[in-house]
Amino acid sequence: MRELHHPHRDEALDVLRSAKVVAVVGISPDPERPSYYVSERLLSKGMHRVYFINPKYAGEEILGLKVLSSLKDIPEPPDIVNVFRNPAHIEPVVEEALRAGAKCVWLQPGCENMEVIQRYKDRINILWNACIGVEAGYL
Repeated sequence: MRELHHPHRDEALDVLRSAKVVAVVGISPDPERPSYYVSERLLSKGMHRVYFINPKYAGEEILGLKVLSSLKDIPEPPDIVNVFRNPAHIEPVVEEALRAGAKCVWLQPGCENMEVIQRYKDRINILWNACIGVEAGYL
């Protein structure tokens, strides 16, 4: 059983560097929300194919990308499922990420649910305690 630890920043950066496809779950059209400005920074690097997921805004465009309602609407398996959701709503996202063939679930700061991390850590790589926007600055 893998020990729970806070991933070292280098591990997070390595995951981001090797990823080609990033799905952002919980995207918001509000520029003040972390999901917006973190995604904007990720897109500005031009290194990933990015998909936005939020059933509330499905069909709308945010940052020039059409929002999808679910991970199952993505045409390819995501390397990273980047999650901006309340910790109480994380488990269904992890389940959906597994079904979508994701390699990693990245829980943004404030989204961590240690019970869910403990339950799924042996089935999928789960990163937390690192912001994908901060890591993107090192790309």
